[in-house]
Amino acid sequence: MFYHAYEHYLESAFPYDELRPLTCDGQDTWGSFSLTLIDALDTLLILGNVSEFQRVVSVLQEGVDFDIDVNASVFETNIRVVGGLLSAHLLSKRAGVEVEAGWPCSGPLLRMAEEAARKLLPAFQTPTGMPYGTVNLLHGVNPGETPVTCTAGIGTFIVEFATLSHLTGDPVFEDVARKALKALWKNRSDIGLVGNHIDVITAKWVAQDAGIGAGVDSYFEYLVKGAILLQDKELMSMFLEYNKAIKNYTKFDDWYLWVQMYKGTVSMPVFQSLEAYWPGLQSLIGDVDNAMRTFLNYYTVWKQFGGLPEFYNIPQGYTVDKREGYPLRPELIESAMYLYRATRDPTLLELGRDAVESIEKISKVDCGFATIKDLRDHRLDNRMESFFLAETVKYLYLLFDPDNFIHNDGSVFDVVITPYGECVLDAGGYVFNTEAHPIDPAALHCCRKRKEEQWEVEDLMREFYSLKKNKKFIFKRASDQGQGESAKDPEDASSEKAGEKRSSKKSSHSLLSCPSQSFNSKLAVLGQVFLDNS
Repeated sequence: MFYHAYEHYLESAFPYDELRPLTCDGQDTWGSFSLTLIDALDTLLILGNVSEFQRVVSVLQEGVDFDIDVNASVFETNIRVVGGLLSAHLLSKRAGVEVEAGWPCSGPLLRMAEEAARKLLPAFQTPTGMPYGTVNLLHGVNPGETPVTCTAGIGTFIVEFATLSHLTGDPVFEDVARKALKALWKNRSDIGLVGNHIDVITAKWVAQDAGIGAGVDSYFEYLVKGAILLQDKELMSMFLEYNKAIKNYTKFDDWYLWVQMYKGTVSMPVFQSLEAYWPGLQSLIGDVDNAMRTFLNYYTVWKQFGGLPEFYNIPQGYTVDKREGYPLRPELIESAMYLYRATRDPTLLELGRDAVESIEKISKVDCGFATIKDLRDHRLDNRMESFFLAETVKYLYLLFDPDNFIHNDGSVFDVVITPYGECVLDAGGYVFNTEAHPIDPAALHCCRKRKEEQWEVEDLMREFYSLKKNKKFIFKRASDQGQGESAKDPEDASSEKAGEKRSSKKSSHSLLSCPSQSFNSKLAVLGQVFLDNS
């Protein structure tokens, strides 16, 4: 399934953003970034294809340019481009890419992610801190840009932007993401709900429908995932308060309806396919029983149509006019993957089987997989969105692959040396952004530093490392007296280290934290010592 879609994208659509599977050509949609290639990159590694991962990394470094006169969605660019590049950056070493000195605190994909994110920062320059929905990558926010943005378009940045801040040492990304989250929280209604669209200049709600689906969904998702990624009690507390209001006003018989945000009266008794992420989110906070009941409701809709229509009228038990399509969305499969990890209920595997069979039977065409325009008669549309390879296929694969490295329980891990200390990576606990790009939370503890403490010889090391491609290097901390000392054999060094008693006070950081080390005195590499004045 993956390769039928991926190879036809390469043959017929690259370097455009997306494949048009009915006409076997391509189109730019969310910018001009070769978007499907970025979105599919970490899926390649999850499927075990390290050689293609390595090739695509080189292609992206050479071919993607963000200095272009294009109006881009701030939300979509963040979750697909910034998220995809960050994930690929953190998975590069596992994929056999020759990482540069200082990784994961530096690297070409990280620099690309940072460049893309900086192009989005002008959108956050509003009186409320809530971003515009669109930004021109070359000129910033257009003078006539609408100030009305959906709630998800404001509250879906903390995962990517906090990761960027922790890896680069620049707090601006996390700061603007947090300010936007808190602005939404501040403007919730008296009964604890948020609407669908808001004016980012005046903070007035333009669309006052409250629910868990389109326009709101990933705001709630990022409160939970941001809390997990950052071990942030405030974000989790915010979500739990929302969760109470959602249960009180929108939940009916394990369905979630749309209500008026100030009154709590039902405004739309519909289920949207985008809401199918909710059982997976519930599983992340341990509410598995409620999650399974809601999942089974959604699964009945899938079995009725062979997919989830964009809108489903709950009282009538049928599709809503002009919302009968299924663009191969991942949300129900995503929830099945999370819930199967929690319960091992075979019903969840049945959904996976049904999804594979439906997509293969209805959507597969000669040049890929086409969006289903109408689930009633299986008419197709000439589009294959990049999330099909980023999310739908990935979650299906992970549902049926219990031994994938993504499911690591911490029993295996990798120890890397950074300019700021030792760091444990690849131990599991990956946090997926809303485009299914996995972020290793441990990486956020690898690069703690003040901006003025940038490693002084990083450029020298990068050059030196390029000459010693097939050799390992060791960082050794300087003694207090500053006297030189050759690097020892890795096994000897690790044995000595294990036997040493630490005289410093026990760290108050979490187990994922890495010791902070200063590397401005000297550096021993492959037996050669570089002093301050080298």
